Amino acid sequence: MVDYATLYGQWQHAPESYWAECAKLIDWDTTPAEIFDPKSGPYGAWFPGAKLNTAYNCLDRHINNGRGEQVALIWDSPMAGRLEHITYNQALARVEKIAGALANLGVTKGDRVVIYMPMVPEAAFSMLACARLGAIHSMVFCGLAAPELSARINDAKPKIIIAASCGLEPGRTIEYKPILDAAIGLATTSPAPA
Repeated sequence: MVDYATLYGQWQHAPESYWAECAKLIDWDTTPAEIFDPKSGPYGAWFPGAKLNTAYNCLDRHINNGRGEQVALIWDSPMAGRLEHITYNQALARVEKIAGALANLGVTKGDRVVIYMPMVPEAAFSMLACARLGAIHSMVFCGLAAPELSARINDAKPKIIIAASCGLEPGRTIEYKPILDAAIGLATTSPAPA
């Protein structure tokens, strides 16, 4: 295995070659014909025209390579008193369930989805479900009050909001539904909570 300093040196010395090698480690829907286009915008563009699905690369390809029963995610929550080891197969099943629910609510490629959840596995699975459908997610910190959440809703203009009912903090439970209801009341756009 190559150490960090060596990898960093390779990237500095020949960034296009470095990222071309990294691109070989990803499953592409449309393989990049070019690694970097310096004429595309003020900063150029990496892998112009290439397409991939993040959810597929995070889950499906590992299952297809025989690692379905390998642990993909460990959730350790001292607040909930839970430790959960989630395999790639289990994660994919949960992502597909959320993606199916979103699709049934009309979410399609290019739609925006706000996710207002604490640090639970479903937050990650919701992000991957959006990616699976080609939707764009906006993860919003659950510590925000209604006016700040409303500003994020106005900015994202989501089709759907995925929210947890509550979150745990030391010594108390924070109810998210009243905050979300107030934020939607203040927002100039009105998504349907999921």
